Order: sequence, then structure tokens, then C-alpha cells
Amino acid sequence: MSKRVLTTESGAPVADNQNSATAGAGGPILLQDQHLLEKLARFNRERIPERVVHARGSGAYGYFEVTDDVTGFTRADFLSEVGRRTETFIRFSTVADSLGGADAVRDPRGFALKFYTDEGNYDLVGNNTPVFFIKDPIKFPDFIHSQKRDPFTGRQEPDNVWDFWAHSPEATHQITWLMGDRGIPASYRHMNGYGSHTYQWTNAAGENFFVKYHFKTNQGVRSLSADQGAELAGKDASSHQTDLLQAIERGVNPSWTLHVQVMPAAEAADYRFNPFDVTKVWPHSDYPLQRVGRLVLDRNPDNVFAEVEQAAFSPNNFVPGIGPSPDKMLQGRLFAYADAHRYRLGINHTQLPVNAPKAAVVDNYGRDGLHATRYGSRQDKNYEPNSYSGPAETGAALAAPLAVHGWTGTHEAPAHTKDDDFFQAGELYRLMSADEKDRLIANIAGGLSQVTRDDVIEKNLAHFHAADADYGTRVEKAVRALRED
Repeated sequence: MSKRVLTTESGAPVADNQNSATAGAGGPILLQDQHLLEKLARFNRERIPERVVHARGSGAYGYFEVTDDVTGFTRADFLSEVGRRTETFIRFSTVADSLGGADAVRDPRGFALKFYTDEGNYDLVGNNTPVFFIKDPIKFPDFIHSQKRDPFTGRQEPDNVWDFWAHSPEATHQITWLMGDRGIPASYRHMNGYGSHTYQWTNAAGENFFVKYHFKTNQGVRSLSADQGAELAGKDASSHQTDLLQAIERGVNPSWTLHVQVMPAAEAADYRFNPFDVTKVWPHSDYPLQRVGRLVLDRNPDNVFAEVEQAAFSPNNFVPGIGPSPDKMLQGRLFAYADAHRYRLGINHTQLPVNAPKAAVVDNYGRDGLHATRYGSRQDKNYEPNSYSGPAETGAALAAPLAVHGWTGTHEAPAHTKDDDFFQAGELYRLMSADEKDRLIANIAGGLSQVTRDDVIEKNLAHFHAADADYGTRVEKAVRALRED
């Protein structure tokens, strides 16, 4: 076998990769050493802006296989036939910490899934919780600022975290999830994934449904206590990355079963609470889980930077038969996710291998911009309409139209008969075992007791009291006991 030759970026062979060119044996380095300058300049530019949220992540390739007929609800081609498989890429992540943070921390987990379908890429961007902290995207930058490092102290501050939550009663449900046993997953393999938002499905007859996605782990849900998480984070900050990588390398391919809840669109307006409020779940007694298929991960990326760090997901990447709902948080993310990747990776980030469609042909009039690799032939035009047989619109909407009415303005979401910020948090608390409740109370009190302002503590306690009397009383007693020590 011939020996591979090291080259420069332009392809020229490198004579010496151990010593820089100098003026004499002990002289200064020469500006003409192109190989040295190229290496240093490239090294200075190897990092790109990290994600503001979901910065620390792990990924894997796999496939999604349809196991049940859902053609009565959606005309999405990749879901059209039992047994059909579609290649996928998934990215798991923590939310609040930076790229250098630890995996085994108390934080929601991102669950972002890309389906490489024959009709284009479909991105489903979710979390390992079925709900979220806020219901309007205008609050999202403030929420994240409150959870990230303080601009003065440079660390996450309990005062900031709990002060924001004190003014956001709708966060009580997600706080109960986060501070409960599932707040620190044992690994990415041992947690569920949820679309969290409400999405729209449309079938071949034009009938419209609203759906919620539930990916149930087939490995079983396993979580860590606060002490176990701290110990694991100290031993291996990359614990979840290590686990995922090694499991797939051993051939122990993790899998999830996808179920959906399906609500006929006509039932949404009169449902007892707003079905598009991402701080709430749909009770399974109202809309039971219906199985769709299974997700299997069977291949690790070859290059974490190229395929995980540069992976770009956007919830506005829909395919025919699937579309958005009036969920306000989803509506905000339809813009924000794609815009974040245009900033981080450039306007042509969709041409990167991990983001480019694998089963569909891209044919449009986007030509230029940084890192453009798709030009078309010299006969192709870069405008539309044209007289030169360029690609043309289909006239077929991806999903059914949504009816709108009323006056423009800054409105709160319309109230339904049973809309409430606290009831579902109380239901979740009452579902917990005695031991689970003990750990939940200890986790909340451990953070809330560090807050320096009494009024912020009292506002948060009021939220827990509103969710459940026992819940509020126990948190209040635990906080007071810690503050008196």
C-alpha cells in the first residue's frame, strides 16, 4: 500500500510538518512559511458560534419504521405504508449549559429528529418533557437569560432563575417535571422524547387533525438522583455522550416507539383548555396514545463537529401532510430555529451533508452566498417565473389552512373554560409516589432556599400552593427549614 502524502489546503505536498521555516538554524520564523501560516490561521477559525441553547449535544443516525397504519390521519409519504423505513439523524442535548458543560445535570433534554424523506427533510424538534416553561415566544429570550450565567457573577444565579419563575406562573407544571425524578436522565437512551408542541396532520381527503408526538424509550426510563448526577458529572462530564457512543458501537442499538395523540381539528375550539398551550398536556383519557412506528439508532457519526455541531434542525421543515398549529411557542420557533442556523452556519447550511436531503432532490433558485456548493447548469436561471423550464410551484399546500379571525394586536391566548396555570402541576404531583414527592420537595427547596429576596420566595410558594395544598405546604416547610440552618 502506498503511503498517504500530507498536503496543504491547496493540495501541495508538505515537506516538513515538524519544523517551521526560519532564517537560519536559530533565527526567527519566516513569513513565507505558507504551511505554518495556513495551519495557524485555520486553527483560529475552527470554532463556530455555539448554540445559545442546546449547546452541548450528542447525535446518531438510524431509521424510522412504520408499524401501524396512520393514513387516516396524514398523507405524509414516509408514514404511508406499514414496514416503510426512513433514514434519520437525532441530536440529544442539554438546554441551559454551554458547550463545555456536563451531561448529568438537572436540565431538560433536547430531542431533535431529522427524517430524510422522499419529499424532503422533516424536522421534529422536541424535548424529553411533554410541556415547556412558557407559552409565548416573546418571553423566551428573557427566560433563557434568567437561566444562563449572570452577566456580573458569571454563574447561574438562583435569584435570577426563581425570580423569572415567580413572574411566570405557567412554568409551575414544567418546574414540577424538572425538579422531579426525570430531571436528570441516566442516559439519553433511558428517556422519552416528546414533540411537546401541537402539530397538524392532514389526510388525503383534506381532513385536518391536531397531534402530539410521544417517543417512548424501549430501554425503560431511568433517572439519577441529585447526588448520583453530581457524582457522575464529576467522574465523566461527557457521560451521556460516552454511553450513547459505546452502546451503538457494541451493537446495542437504542430504540423508541412513537405514539401520537390525535384530536380532530373541529374539537379544538371547544376543548376545556387551550390545546395549543405548550405548558399543558392532553390527558390520555381524552386522546389515547396511538402507535405509529419505531425509531432505531444504529450508527455513530464519523465526525462530531461536522455532523453533530453543524446539524441544523428547524420546525418549519415540514413535508406534505404535516404542518404547524396555532401553538404560539411553535410559531415563534418556526422563525427562530432556522435564523439561528443561518447565523451560526451561514445561508447555505442546508447544503452541509448532515443537513442536506438524502432521498429528495433540491431544485430551487438559491444560488449564491457563503459556502455555496449548488450552482445548477449554465442554462439555469436564478429567478422565477421564467420561460426556461425552471422549477415551478405545485399549488398544493402541505397542510390544511387554519381559520383566523379578530383584530390584530397583542392578545393573550383566548381562554377556554378550564384554562389554569396550576391544575396540571397539581395532577402531576398527586401521581407521584411518597418517595418521588420527597425528592421533588428536596430538589425545589434546595434551589428556592438560596434566593435572597423574600418576596420572590413567597411568589413561588404561592404557585405551589395553588397547584396542590400539600405540595405548597411541604415546599414552604422545607424552604424555611433550610433558610433557618
